[in-house]
Amino acid sequence: MNDIPNIRHLRAFREVARRGSISQAAEHVHLSQPAITQAIAKLEEEVGAPLFDRRPDGMAVSPMGVLFLDRVERALECLRTGTREAIRIGGRKGGLRGLADFDQLLTAAQIRALAAVADAGNFSLAARNVGISQPTMHRAARDLERLSGIPLFTRTAAGIALTPPAKALVQHVKLAISELEQGFAEVGESLGGDTARIVVGSMPLSRPFILPTAVNALVRERPDVQFDVLDGPYDDLLHGLRHGEIDVLIGALRDPLPIDDVVQEPLFDDPLVVVARTFHPLSRKPKLTLEELAGCQWVIPRRGTPTRDRFEALFADEPPRGLVETSSQILVRGLLLGSDRLTLISAHQIRHEHELGLLVILPVDLANTERTIGLTMRRGWRPTATQERFLNLLREAGQQAASPVSRP
Repeated sequence: MNDIPNIRHLRAFREVARRGSISQAAEHVHLSQPAITQAIAKLEEEVGAPLFDRRPDGMAVSPMGVLFLDRVERALECLRTGTREAIRIGGRKGGLRGLADFDQLLTAAQIRALAAVADAGNFSLAARNVGISQPTMHRAARDLERLSGIPLFTRTAAGIALTPPAKALVQHVKLAISELEQGFAEVGESLGGDTARIVVGSMPLSRPFILPTAVNALVRERPDVQFDVLDGPYDDLLHGLRHGEIDVLIGALRDPLPIDDVVQEPLFDDPLVVVARTFHPLSRKPKLTLEELAGCQWVIPRRGTPTRDRFEALFADEPPRGLVETSSQILVRGLLLGSDRLTLISAHQIRHEHELGLLVILPVDLANTERTIGLTMRRGWRPTATQERFLNLLREAGQQAASPVSRP
């Protein structure tokens, strides 16, 4: 988000909303009454809606203002929490004007610079990414460092790295930016122009059915909604979620939960099954033993995955020969359809192929192989109405996915 609202304007808006008076707010934000009037007008222009109802007895927050005020409160609290955490980690009692003032002095330019440098690891690239000059970016970043009184950036062979205090601060800065983005989105929804953007972290077990089912359902209802679906290692997706760059993760839940600032919501349990092509010779048998399966060729996941660990445990005494290792579901599908190979896979991942009659689940008893599939969200996150609708559609898709995939 390049156009972060002026932080002083946000504070002025909050004070006027609290006190119902520009003159009373002026005493607390150290701005003149004309300056606050201009700040409110500028913010209303950016939001695209009136934030106050002007009355003879003062300023009353408008319905749109109520929506936006909650996001502003949450964003400013993120900044306050982040500055406190950064100073605690940095070992100082305060910046140039003390702990209580550090977050009060932050500017939009400094916030934008910190987030951009954190993403790019380089002042020049960060400046290009947000469309400003490199000297301007460098100055804003160094001003933030001087303001805090603690080192935030350090040079490495690879570029610019964040110090531990800066990493704590940037997490909360990005959460503040996310809150403001959601505030703009909520006002837009209320004005009838739902152009919300939902960012989803997608793990493998969510991709075949749950995620496409929910996305298609929401787009049918709200065709202007934009989706950004990201995949990658769990740790990378979790980092994006905790920094406000991802709204929700969908996939296998972790036990134990790796960190306490996120929450998990289970949707259904997904078992592992042995799968083969339709009309595979073993599919005609009513029940199979591990000895019969060990004589087959297999395509299996790479080492280090839970499914591979389970496969090796099943065949610890008599490992099958002629294994093909791959992380590509497309390759797995092609190998199964073109040969008599077997695979060990989540039942959910082959749901479509099973329904189309391409693959079958073999009659093998695999006890205690379920993995819980669900949602991971930031603790305390408040979704917009559109995001909440999407979560409900994910839950409905999870209920559909919970219905067992039948065996032949």
